[in-house]
Amino acid sequence: MSLRALVIAAAALVATSNVALAQKVEDQSETIGLFKGIPQVAPYFGSAYGYAVWDRIGRGGMGIGGARGRGQVYRGGTVTGFSTLTDVTFGAQLGGQAYRQVIFFQNQAAFDKFVAGKFEFDASASAVAVTASAQASAGTQGASTSAGAGNPNTGAAAGYVSGMQTFTMAEGGLMYAATIGGQRYNYKPVK
Repeated sequence: MSLRALVIAAAALVATSNVALAQKVEDQSETIGLFKGIPQVAPYFGSAYGYAVWDRIGRGGMGIGGARGRGQVYRGGTVTGFSTLTDVTFGAQLGGQAYRQVIFFQNQAAFDKFVAGKFEFDASASAVAVTASAQASAGTQGASTSAGAGNPNTGAAAGYVSGMQTFTMAEGGLMYAATIGGQRYNYKPVK
């Protein structure tokens, strides 16, 4: 794929970020179940004010990249709205991948900030990558942790930053990325 085609694709990704979000509540119990099955993540479901779940986010790039996914926002176990994640990145990157993501909101203020409309993580924000074996690493920070016994980071309040904690779970693909920029989220309430 040429650089010109990648630029056009990235521009199209940004342009579609404001397109109407899906209005149909979908069953995301499989993704929620996978995250609940990880000891490091499970406590957040019981203690968080709310959370948002994306069952599939696609990411790809070659110099210029992007990611896109549609998710649902929950409060009290009920879907309150829909969210589209969009991310356009520039930097050293090559390949593609698919992953799942959950963002936990520690309190009402964090939840309200996210659902206010358009939300964007700053460039320094990072997620904790988890797998079914409950191994985790804070990707861009280089720190790693395991959800084993004696780990102080397994408590639900341990990882909140500005009232939010994000976990990702790779589904497949191969991508090398050292990128800048932040994920952007649109929110639309259930009608």
